[in-house]
Amino acid sequence: MKTKLWLLLVAVALVVTACAAGPNVVSHVDGQQLAGFWKGLWHGLIYPVTFIISLFTDRVSIYEVHNNGNWYDFGFVAGIGLLHMIFGGHRRLTKRRREPSTAS
Repeated sequence: MKTKLWLLLVAVALVVTACAAGPNVVSHVDGQQLAGFWKGLWHGLIYPVTFIISLFTDRVSIYEVHNNGNWYDFGFVAGIGLLHMIFGGHRRLTKRRREPSTAS
């Protein structure tokens, strides 16, 4: 039983890593300023708005492909996480107090 579980976990891990994104080959474009951490943070914060707009136009995208790599990605994910915390994600983490029952 344990062997089957380990094989299943390894198979799932291989499938998930096969779907990982590759390197950003567009990031080495000459003459353009690459987006960094702060722009990634901003793009993460405005993600919901840009996603809705991107459904209706091709001129707006939710992710800047001309970025400096890991720092932009970190800022983007941090912005989405910060947005999630601001607009209610933390409420699910807190436990609600239960009123003591007055059953006799």
